[in-house]
Amino acid sequence: MTGDYLTIVIGAMLVNNLVLVQFLGICPFLGVSSRLSTAVGMSAAVMFVMTIAGISTYLIRHFLLLPFGIEFLQTVSFILVIASLVQLVEIVMKKVSPPLHQALGVFLPLITTNCAIMGVALLIVQHEYSLGETIIFAIASAVGFTIALIAFAGIRERLALMPVPKAMQGGPIALVTAGLLALAFMGFQGLA
Repeated sequence: MTGDYLTIVIGAMLVNNLVLVQFLGICPFLGVSSRLSTAVGMSAAVMFVMTIAGISTYLIRHFLLLPFGIEFLQTVSFILVIASLVQLVEIVMKKVSPPLHQALGVFLPLITTNCAIMGVALLIVQHEYSLGETIIFAIASAVGFTIALIAFAGIRERLALMPVPKAMQGGPIALVTAGLLALAFMGFQGLA
């Protein structure tokens, strides 16, 4: 059983990283990664929402949708759960850390449409994980998202200090860097 959990953790964080391997959640990955401080804040928000959304969608599917034979409402119910959780995070963040809330600005509501969170919910269904495996997978996926976002933000901050050719400044160098980071994560393919 422990080996299964370890495989799920390594797979979700590194081998099948949501952002760099499965290309889910690219919008916040590119949009919030210009500064390390906002990347850390966004990572914390995504970690919370992704973990709670994974658990919530599992429970809704197994205790509401499947028993009543209404699993065709899965996508709609998952979207409602994720949107509600994001609103909760936004309210709490506004109270707890107004500067971070202001720094994230428009990107916080983007968590609602972050396909990485919906992807985790759908991957849990696809892999038919148990509740324990769901919790481990959701947390590991969130940590994998965090690793990718913070590494990319650190690289982008360093790039801002480098003499980048004018034609490559901004978006082009960010996309090339993201591609190279994705190639680096491809090296983990043999682990799990």
